[in-house]
Amino acid sequence: MDLSERQKKIIDIVKEKEPITGEKIAALLGFSRSTLRPDLSLLTLSELVIAKPKVGYFYNAHKVEPFIIKDIKEKKVEDVMSVPVIVTSDTSIQDTVIKMFLEDVGSVYITENQQLVGLVSRKDLLKTVIGKMTVEEIPVSMAMTRVPNVAYVFGTDSVEVATKKLLEHEVDSLPVIESTNEDKINQLKIVGKFSKTVISRLFLAIIKNDR
Repeated sequence: MDLSERQKKIIDIVKEKEPITGEKIAALLGFSRSTLRPDLSLLTLSELVIAKPKVGYFYNAHKVEPFIIKDIKEKKVEDVMSVPVIVTSDTSIQDTVIKMFLEDVGSVYITENQQLVGLVSRKDLLKTVIGKMTVEEIPVSMAMTRVPNVAYVFGTDSVEVATKKLLEHEVDSLPVIESTNEDKINQLKIVGKFSKTVISRLFLAIIKNDR
């Protein structure tokens, strides 16, 4: 069973303010009691909230938590992705290093004509700059891992699928790609980043709902 956004808000209100009456829930949401009656009935029948006559509604954590976890697993990558850090392939290694540390990221995505051509990590840059004195002249393309050896996900992939790919490739982040044809490797436009930090935020959301 999928919950509507209004039903999710009702659950949040009940959790925070239990016991709470239907009238007070309606007032907080800006609806009439009759408008919310079907939602409250469904939540009560599903045992996501417990109704006690003359007392109000109570939060039922035992029933709600599986819904929260299922909702997070099935979220689309495009709903949770973060902003990617991108440089063009002719950017110098020196400038890339500066950008990486200013943005405080572990990897930078490389593009040509706005299409993904590779990525470079801190480790890649370190290996390249050791013993070299002219990093301001060396393009980052000399240090990057090139497509098709770069794992990526699509915005329409589920969080579960993206997380499995992140672990499978043992990387800290994956570029999120917008493409009409998955087979056209040279036509991959970066629209976001899916990372371990994103997963940590989602995990924190589960923990907060467990308090």
